[in-house]
Amino acid sequence: MTPRHDTTRATAAPRLRPIGRRPSLGTYLSDLWQRRHFIYADSRARAFSGNRDYILGNLWLIGKPILDGITYYIIFALILRIDRGMDNFVGFLLIGIFMFTFTTRATNSAVSAMISSRNLLQSFAFPRASIPLAVLTREAISMAPVLATMAFLILVLAPAKSPVEVTWTWLLFPLVFVLQTLFNTGVVLYCARLGAALPDLKFFIGFVTRIWFYGSGVMFPITRFVQDDFWVAVLQSNPMYLVLDITRDILLYDALPTARSWMILTAWAVLTPVMAFLYFWQGEESYAQQQ
Repeated sequence: MTPRHDTTRATAAPRLRPIGRRPSLGTYLSDLWQRRHFIYADSRARAFSGNRDYILGNLWLIGKPILDGITYYIIFALILRIDRGMDNFVGFLLIGIFMFTFTTRATNSAVSAMISSRNLLQSFAFPRASIPLAVLTREAISMAPVLATMAFLILVLAPAKSPVEVTWTWLLFPLVFVLQTLFNTGVVLYCARLGAALPDLKFFIGFVTRIWFYGSGVMFPITRFVQDDFWVAVLQSNPMYLVLDITRDILLYDALPTARSWMILTAWAVLTPVMAFLYFWQGEESYAQQQ
């Protein structure tokens, strides 16, 4: 008679999978969904612990965007006088810097996420997408005090001639943030795989995000410096330009964004994470082995 424990071992063995082996897409999605609670819990625990070694701690989450805003205000408003003809340059600038911070932080963290987790990747079998998705979730959670500060400053620092009031259009802002988060999901997945294959990418990503920063109209209206219709159309189709432009419409100007803006941003928010997820999944077997 076959011992009972041998039968148990024979039954359990087929369930084991080699570390790093790429499962089918359906199985991969199922495994990832089963780990959703762990991803969220781990991200929440890490969201406000990154600055604990500094004297001001988590105040830097809002302190850095504020200091950036002061710097750009001095350069572009007081020195270059780009604010001429704008009713609320301070609010315009605050929205640009605070909203772009989310994408910048997520991108920079994702580039080195797989390399910094190499020991974990080589030791355990789990869907590797958990790592960049945890990065994104962490950055999204840490945006809560940033967005609250942004809203407060927009209301308090608005000029007397063009005051900002909380109106019904503010109810559309969560939708904008969701679309930005979905788009960032794709960016994070792309950066995670590229960063795993090209570790030196972390030294170049700052240049890329800086060009993106200026090309998104963070500090000035695009049309003020770009006159060519083709380049205006290209720049205004940039997803981060759309995020900032829509946010300014609903928070500063009490205006409904155009249907074109909503449709293009939605397309970016849907297609980018889908394509990036497939791209990341195809490299599943390589993350633990790459040097």
